[in-house]
Amino acid sequence: MEVESGDSQEVTTQGEAEKNDELLVAVLIDELQNDDVQVRLNSMRKLNTIAGALGPERTIRELVPYLSEFVDDEDDILVVLSEQLGELQGCVGGSENAHVLLVPLETLSGIEEGVVRDKAVESIKKIVTVLSSEQLEAHMAPLIRRLATGKWFTSRVSSSSLFEIVYAKLSPKLQDEMRELFIKLCEDDTPMVRRAACQQLGKFASVVDYKNVMAEIVPSMAKLTKDAQDSVRLRTVENCVMVANLLKPEDREAKILPIIYALCKDKSWRVRYMVADKFCSLTEAAGEDKKNRTELINIFVQLLQDGEAEIRTAAAQKVAEVAKLVGEKLTTEKLLKPVEALAKDECQFTRAALASVIMSLASCAPKDVVLEHLLPQFLQLLKDENPEVRLNVISKLEEVNTVIGVELLSQSLLPAVDDLAKDKKWRIRLATLQYIPLLARKLGPELFEKRLCKQCIDWLRDSVWSIRIAAAENLREVAKIFEAKWISSNFIPEVKTLAESKKPGHRMSAVYAVNHLTETMGKTPVIKELVPLAHLLSEDKVANIRFTLARSMANMAKHVDKSVVKDEFLPCLERLSNDPDKDVVYFAKEAYDTINAVETEQKTS
Repeated sequence: MEVESGDSQEVTTQGEAEKNDELLVAVLIDELQNDDVQVRLNSMRKLNTIAGALGPERTIRELVPYLSEFVDDEDDILVVLSEQLGELQGCVGGSENAHVLLVPLETLSGIEEGVVRDKAVESIKKIVTVLSSEQLEAHMAPLIRRLATGKWFTSRVSSSSLFEIVYAKLSPKLQDEMRELFIKLCEDDTPMVRRAACQQLGKFASVVDYKNVMAEIVPSMAKLTKDAQDSVRLRTVENCVMVANLLKPEDREAKILPIIYALCKDKSWRVRYMVADKFCSLTEAAGEDKKNRTELINIFVQLLQDGEAEIRTAAAQKVAEVAKLVGEKLTTEKLLKPVEALAKDECQFTRAALASVIMSLASCAPKDVVLEHLLPQFLQLLKDENPEVRLNVISKLEEVNTVIGVELLSQSLLPAVDDLAKDKKWRIRLATLQYIPLLARKLGPELFEKRLCKQCIDWLRDSVWSIRIAAAENLREVAKIFEAKWISSNFIPEVKTLAESKKPGHRMSAVYAVNHLTETMGKTPVIKELVPLAHLLSEDKVANIRFTLARSMANMAKHVDKSVVKDEFLPCLERLSNDPDKDVVYFAKEAYDTINAVETEQKTS
C-alpha cells in the first residue's frame, strides 16, 4: 500500500508540473499579443522556454506557424524573433526537423529593416550547418531561389549572403543554377543588390571550382569595376585580392591586373581611397613580376600626389609597407621625391600619417640616400606646427635612433620633446610622457640628467591628475634603467621637495612617486631615503594624502625586505588606524590586514 501511495503521489506531482508548464506557456503566448512592446519583447526572448514546454511536435505544428504571423510587428520584436529562431533547432527535434524554422526566417529575410534581415540571415546560416545535403537541396536551394528572384530588393540583398554556405554541398545541376542566380544579382537593376552581391563575390568564388571562377566569376567582377555606383566599385577592391589568391600566376596577370589598374585610376575618390588603403594587398596579389611592380609603384605615386587629402593620407600610411614590398631600388627611384612633397603637405593629417612611417623607410634605402633625402624631412616634421605630427615622429624613436644616432638625436629630437612636454593640450603632454623611458635608454644617464630629468619632475606638478599619475609611473620606469645611485641623487631630492610643498596636489604626487619608486628601489639603499618620506606624508594635515599613503603601503610592502615592513610600515599603519578621520582608519586597517595576510600565507606555504 505504501508503494502504491508513493506511485500515486509521484504521478500527481508529475501531473502538476505538466499543468504548471502549460500554464506558463499560456501566459507567455498571451504576452506575445500584449499591447505593450516591452512585454512582447520579454516574452519573445523566452521562445526557448515556450518551445521546450510544448515539445518538438507541438512546436512544429503550432508555434512555428504562429510565429510566422509576427512579420508585421515592431522592428525590435522582429530582431529578437530572428535571433531566437536560430536557437530553436533542439526544440524542433534537431537536424531532422530544423528546416521548418526556415519558413519564418525566409519571410524575415525580406523585411525592409536591415538589422532584421541580417539577424535572419545569421540564423539561417546556423541552421544550414546542421542540415544534410539532401535537406539543403530540398529546402535551402528553393529558399535561395525564391529570395534571389523576389519582387522586393530586400529579399535579393539577403540571398547574396547564402550562396557561399550551401554551394559546395549541392549537386552539379543545382550549383550551375546557383552560379547563374548569383551572376544575375551582380547585374541587378537595383544598386543595393549589386552592392550586396559584390560584397559576397570573393567569398562565393572561394567555393566555386577553378574553371567556373575563370569563366563566370572573374568576368562578373570585371563588370562590377565599371558599375555606375561608386559604392559598388569600391567593394571590388577586396574582391580583387581574394580572387587573385585563387588564380594561377599567369591567369592573375591576364585577368586581375587590368582590374587593379582600372580601380587605381577610378574617378571616385572613395574608390581610390580604398585602393590606397588596400594597396599592399593589391601589390601582393599582382605577383612579383618586375614590370607589374613598376607599373603599380607608378600608380601608388599618383595616389601620393592625389588631389584629395584623404587619399594622400591613406597612401602616406602605407609608404613603408609598399617600400618593403617593392625593394630598395624602386623605393629610391620612385618613392623618395613624393615623400619629400608630403612632408610639406598642406593637410596636417597627411603630414601626421607620414611622420608615423617616414623613418621605417630607412631600412628600404641605402644609408647615404636616407641621410640625404629622408633626414631633412624628418627634421622638418619635428619642427611642424602641429603637435600630432611631432608626436608621431617621436613615437618611432627606435627606428629614428638606428638611423641618425644619439648625438644628432639629442640635437634635433629633444627640442621637439621640450615643446611637446609643455603643449597646451594635456593629451599631447600625456602621450609625450610615455616615450620618456625609451629616450632614457637611448640618451644614457648623463644626457638624460641634463636634458629631461627636470621635465620628469615638472610633470608631477602638472595641473592634470592623469599626467601626475603617469609621471609617477614614469619615475618607476626610468628607475629600472638607471642605477640606484643616480636615482638617489636626481629623483629623491625632488620628491622630498614635493613632499614638503605647501600645495596638497604636489604632496599627493609625492605619495604616488614614493609608491612607484619603492616598486623598483625597494631592495636597494634608496629605500632608506624613501621610508622617511613615507612617514612625513603619513603625518600630512590633509586626510586624502594620509589614506592614499596607507593604501599604497600594501603595495609597497611587496617590494621591500620583511624588516622594513615590520619596523617601518606596520607601526605607521597602526598609528593611522587611530586617525581621527574614518576614511584614513578604514584604509589603514585594510592595508594592515592585507600585509598580515600575505605574511601568513608565505609562512604557511
